[in-house]
Amino acid sequence: MFLARLSLQPNTLSTNLTLVAKYAIDLSPLRKSADFRNLWTAGLISYLGSMITYVAVPFQIKELTNSYVAVAISGLIEIVPLVIFGLYGGVLADAIDRKKLIWITEALSLTFTGLLLVNSLLNSPSIILIYVVSGLFAAVSGLRQPAMQAALPRLVDHEDMTAAAALMSIRWQTGVIIGPTIGGILISTFSVAVGYAADIATFVVSLILLAMMSNIPASKEAEKPSLAALFDGIKYAFSRKDLLGTYLIDLAAMFFAMPTALIPFWADQLGSTWALGLLYAAGTVGSIAVTLTSGWTKEVRFYGRAIMWAAIGWGAAIALAGATNYLALVLLFLALAGASDMVSALFRSAMWNQTIPDHLRGRLAGIELLSYSLGPLAGQMRAAGMAAAFTLTFSVTAGGVICMISVGVLAFLLPKFRKFDIKTDEFALKKAAESEKSRSNPQSEEEIS
Repeated sequence: MFLARLSLQPNTLSTNLTLVAKYAIDLSPLRKSADFRNLWTAGLISYLGSMITYVAVPFQIKELTNSYVAVAISGLIEIVPLVIFGLYGGVLADAIDRKKLIWITEALSLTFTGLLLVNSLLNSPSIILIYVVSGLFAAVSGLRQPAMQAALPRLVDHEDMTAAAALMSIRWQTGVIIGPTIGGILISTFSVAVGYAADIATFVVSLILLAMMSNIPASKEAEKPSLAALFDGIKYAFSRKDLLGTYLIDLAAMFFAMPTALIPFWADQLGSTWALGLLYAAGTVGSIAVTLTSGWTKEVRFYGRAIMWAAIGWGAAIALAGATNYLALVLLFLALAGASDMVSALFRSAMWNQTIPDHLRGRLAGIELLSYSLGPLAGQMRAAGMAAAFTLTFSVTAGGVICMISVGVLAFLLPKFRKFDIKTDEFALKKAAESEKSRSNPQSEEEIS
C-alpha cells in the first residue's frame, strides 16, 4: 500500500502544479518586457507614495480646520480637472511620445508634492494652496493615465494583454492597501511633512526607472492635438458597439450599485462600528483574490459575456449584502462584489488594448478614464440620495437589483458586445497581426516616429 501511494505521488504533484499554473497570476509580461517591468515597478513605487499623500492631505485639512466640509471640498475640486485633462491627456497620448508624457507628469507630481511639503513646514499652512494642489494633482493624473494605458499595447505582446491588465491591477491593489498604512504610521509617528517627503522619495525612484525605458513615439497615423482629434476619438468609440457596451455596462454597474458612501452608516446599522475598515477593505480583498488567480482568463475568448456576467454578479452580490444584517455575510458578499468587478475590469482592459488601433489608443484611454471614474462618483450620490429618501437597506438592495436588470437590458440591446469573441473579432485580428509584424520587425517601431 505504501509503495502504491508513492507511485501516485508524482502524478498528484504534476496535477497540482498544472492547477497552479492554470490559475496563478501570469507573470509573462514582466519576464518578457524590460520596459513593461520598469513601467510596472515605477508605477508601484510611485503609487505607494501617492497613497501616503492621499492620507496626508485630508488629515492635514482636518487638523487645520476641524471641518467635514473643508475635507470634502478637496475631493470635489478634483472632478472638473480630471474630466478636462483626462480627455486632453488622451489626445496628447496619441500625438507625442508616451514615455516622455508619463515622465513629465510624474515630475510635475513630484513638484506639487514639494509644494505641499514646504507649505506643511510653515507656521500657518495655507488651505487654499492645498486645494489648488489637489486640483493640479487631478489634472496631472488626467494627463498621465491615458498615456499609461496607451503604452501597454506597445510594451506587451498581444496575447499577454489580459495578464498585463491583471498585473497593473495588483499594482494598484498593493498601493491601496499598503500605502495608506505606511502613511498613517508616518503621519501619526512623525508628521504630515514626513509623509510628503516619503512621497517625494518614491517619485525620485519612479523617475529613474521611467528614464530607463525605451521611447514610445507616436504612430505615423497620429494627429496633432486638437478638438477635432478628440471628437474623432469619441466618434470612433461610438462607432464600435462592443466598446460602447464596455463603457455603458460599467457606468450602469457603478451608478446603480456603488454603496461606498453608505459604509459609515452601514457599520452603525450593523452595530459594528469597529468593522468600518473591514467594510471598506472587503471589496479589495475580493479583487485581489481574482487577480492572484487570474491565470484562467487567458483561456476565455468571449469577453463580452464575461463582462456581462461579471457586472450582473456585482449587482447580485451588492443586493445580497444589503439584504442581510449579519456582518460576516455582508463582508462575504462585498468581497464577492469586488471579485466580480475585477473580472469585469480585466476583460474590459483586455478588449480595449487588444482591439483599439494604436493611433487612437490614447484618446480612447481618456474616455475609459471617465467611464470608470465618473460612474462611482455619481453612484455614491445615487446611493446617498436613495438612502435619505427611503432606507439604507432599500438603497443598497434595490441598487443591486436595478444594476442586474440594466446590465441585462444593455447586453440585449448591444449584440456585438454580447457576442464579442477575441479569436474572431476583426479589430482583434488586425491588432494581433500588427503586433506580430512589430515583433518580427523591431525596426518598425523606430520608423513610426
